[in-house]
Amino acid sequence: MKKVIVLLAVLLSLTGCSEIEYASHLAKGPSNSMSDREKYLAEQGNFKIGKPYTVLGQTYVPQETYQYVETGIASWYGPGFHGSRTASGEKYDQHEMTAAHRTLQMPSLVRVTNLSNGKSVIVRVNDRGPFSKSRVMDVSKLAAENLGMIGTGTAKVKLELLPAESKAIADAARNGMKTNGVEIVMNQTGRLPDSYNQYMPQNAGGSYQVASNAPAPPPVYAATSEGPVPGHLNQGQFYPDPVVTQEPVTQNNIYIQAGAFGSQENAQRLAQKLSSLANAKVEPVNYGGRVLYKVKLGPLDTVTNADNVLNRVLASGQSDAIIVVQ
Repeated sequence: MKKVIVLLAVLLSLTGCSEIEYASHLAKGPSNSMSDREKYLAEQGNFKIGKPYTVLGQTYVPQETYQYVETGIASWYGPGFHGSRTASGEKYDQHEMTAAHRTLQMPSLVRVTNLSNGKSVIVRVNDRGPFSKSRVMDVSKLAAENLGMIGTGTAKVKLELLPAESKAIADAARNGMKTNGVEIVMNQTGRLPDSYNQYMPQNAGGSYQVASNAPAPPPVYAATSEGPVPGHLNQGQFYPDPVVTQEPVTQNNIYIQAGAFGSQENAQRLAQKLSSLANAKVEPVNYGGRVLYKVKLGPLDTVTNADNVLNRVLASGQSDAIIVVQ
């Protein structure tokens, strides 16, 4: 047992390919994947939030939410974990458009946009991780390929939870409906299969809005028994082809957010303390009707440099420090 714990700690301390970073999967035994496109329907619907948990001294509190936007660095995990059991109970398939997130409910749908090239896809969260403080999401190999991040291993990303669709598949899963593959339909058509209409929030008087940057409508190809799905064969197995949306590429930079304070004096004090690591500044922001003073370091030119600075900020005692992209 001690060897496993040591191995996890060593792997999680490394940077680069997310297959190294996402070492939590090492505790999950491999299992056989299915041989045809019915794998998208094979899992019994399962909604899961989970209890608070601690990994390597960091505590995470999962919660159900339908308002979530974040920027940061995403990584990916692939062959080493193919067939392993995910935190939601499904089997991880590197050829599906899925992702791991530390706290979002499972399942949920998130639009991931690579801020360096504008490529944007929708993924379904069905796993927990990554457990490196420098990463905000682990995406599957197929999602990474479509985002153009296989070669680099990481990407500057914007994450946007799709509220209406996420609420619909959450309610469907609560009722035992299988949600595998809905992310493919969302990428292809910008809407869920018709079988989810009864769960859409607006049908129950909700105020959620469908994402405005979804692909142009139909024809609808549902990843269900209702009809065929455009796709391809890979070693005899069928995999649907997602559609990648191209978003405008705008100037963005990597920063370390070291902390946020109600007192400008305290923020200035921390900025001065960390100024030897990188250019440090205090930025006032309005949050919930009050002014907070964020301490930011940067801009930083590469992900590697950002990782190094973040580790030094964490070592200085700023345990809430994170990487952000603006």
